[in-house]
This record gives sequence, C-alpha cells and structure tokens, in this order.
Amino acid sequence: MRKTVLTFGLLILALLLLFQVSKYAIIGGSLRMEYALAAVALVFFFVGIYLNKKSLSKKHLPPNKIDRQKIMALELSKREYEVLKEIALGLSNREIADKLFLTESTIKTHVSNVLLKLNAKRRTQAIQIAKALQII
Repeated sequence: MRKTVLTFGLLILALLLLFQVSKYAIIGGSLRMEYALAAVALVFFFVGIYLNKKSLSKKHLPPNKIDRQKIMALELSKREYEVLKEIALGLSNREIADKLFLTESTIKTHVSNVLLKLNAKRRTQAIQIAKALQII
C-alpha cells in the first residue's frame, strides 16, 4: 500500500514539475504551446502503458486448497457440501434444486443443516465462515 501511495505521489510531483517547467518555457518564449502539450501527452501515454503492464503482470494467487479434514470435522454430508458450494456461487434454492435435480424443500433442509453446522445465521455468513475455514 505504501509503495502504491509513494509511486502515485512521485508521479503527481513529476507531472506538476513538468507543468511548471513548460509554463515558464512558454512564458519565456523558448517553447511553443504545441510542444508543451505534446510533452505532457507523451508523459501520460507512457505512464498509462507502464500502469497497464503492471496491472496485467500481477501474479495470480493459486486457488486455496480445500481442507477435507475440516469438512469431515463439521460432519457435512456430501450433498450438504455440494449445496454449500452452490450457495457460494450465489444461486437461489430453486436454482440449486434444478442444478442438483432435487426438490426445493430438500434444498431448504440442506441449507438449514449447513447453517446449523457452520453456526451461521445467514447464507452470506455461512460463505464467510466456509472461506475462513478453507472448505470452499
């Protein structure tokens, strides 16, 4: 975070310095307005290229490994775990039922069991707990 703030601070300082130098050069008559604008445009162009390359070259973190021991310790059944994964995808009970070829009332039962076993009050809280336990 500090590195980002420092980088942008230095970038802003360099641009302000460029503006001041070009202003004095224009007033002094040694530089035409078009050249000053071209210099500022080039600076923004190269800064944009640099930031784009930096943002695209971010290393992707490996996916979290699922802790099967915690799943067994929570006593989640295979079907309850499947329902939990679908909840994490943001699917509704009806969508989960259609995807897993179950009735909606069965899904409601599984969701209730998952919430109970994870000690959660809401689906979003269950997802947060599951991510913290590294089971999804």
